[in-house]
Amino acid sequence: MQKEPMLKVTYDKLSTELEYLKTVERGAIAKVIDTARELGDLKENAEYHAAKDKQGLMEARILDLTDLVGRAQVIDPEKLTHERVSFGSTVELVDQEDDSEVTYTLVGSQESNPDKGFISIGSPMARALLGKEEGDEVEISLPSGKKAFDVESVSYIEIEL
Repeated sequence: MQKEPMLKVTYDKLSTELEYLKTVERGAIAKVIDTARELGDLKENAEYHAAKDKQGLMEARILDLTDLVGRAQVIDPEKLTHERVSFGSTVELVDQEDDSEVTYTLVGSQESNPDKGFISIGSPMARALLGKEEGDEVEISLPSGKKAFDVESVSYIEIEL
């Protein structure tokens, strides 16, 4: 079973959603289905079919969340040293070709948001960065081809999702 690294805030959010779906939403959808069933002919009962569809989607989400929460490995990146790139590290890279700078923070797949610079620790780029330290060179395969970067800095900056 593959562990799923994540921040405590993400674990709490997923656990809360799971609990809500199981205790509140499940019962609410069951009531809607019962009410729709009382309306008679199920073949032409749009309310019944819509509720059954919603129930199916919710049960699939419950299964996904149960799996994620069960595999969760809650990590507090503040407690790690960040001398080398690890979960929660913020890494400044300098492109060897044009000296442009990019900054990424390695997070769990549930927290990943490339627009904010949060990349999943399981992504090819993050895997290439893991274990690197300030001053190292790293070659990363990007969709546009291979690129070489210098690791400018590795640090921990509080992660705000």
